[in-house]
Amino acid sequence: MTQSRTYSVTVFGIPNCDTVKKSRVWLQEQAIDFVFHDFKKQGLDQHTIEQWLQHLSLDVLINRKGTTWRALSDEQKSAASNREHAISLMLSQPSLIKRPVLQISQGQQIQHVSVGFSTAQFEDIFKK
Repeated sequence: MTQSRTYSVTVFGIPNCDTVKKSRVWLQEQAIDFVFHDFKKQGLDQHTIEQWLQHLSLDVLINRKGTTWRALSDEQKSAASNREHAISLMLSQPSLIKRPVLQISQGQQIQHVSVGFSTAQFEDIFKK
């Protein structure tokens, strides 16, 4: 996505996550302006997650490999396949969300949402 002043870039995550740190460093090195949103401290709302789910599937958004997922009961894990239950779980336990979530918006319209970080992935997203 071509970077211009009309776009805003937000990185959602938690500051001590290594992948989030790498994404933030990459963006800084490329001189791409972005806002970091710490969803443990600043929170998340249902509307934001629902917007992400217009761009991503639940399987992509939920981190099923982390310690937070492993700590869930079998009943909670099963319920996570239901969109509304999954949203509720992510709101109550933001660490269930794969990180970072990269959101690029133009005005109020979200243009791009992706999760995770690799140099190749970000280079592709931010093609100049």
